[in-house]
Amino acid sequence: MQKKSLDGITLENILIQLVDQYGWNGLAEKIQIRCFISDPSVKSSLKFLRKTTWAREKVEKLYLESE
Repeated sequence: MQKKSLDGITLENILIQLVDQYGWNGLAEKIQIRCFISDPSVKSSLKFLRKTTWAREKVEKLYLESE
């Protein structure tokens, strides 16, 4: 199995792949932040994640750990 890398992948693509894999509810269970829990959307989540380093790091870590 090839290890995932963040090289060349945008935060938007990471988020879309995680939503496809887990759904918004599953993502909210794994990373409990309001933008995934209350009326989630890719646009609003990206806005939050781009300005919130700790949340973006959690999303990137989940992406790297997911299959």
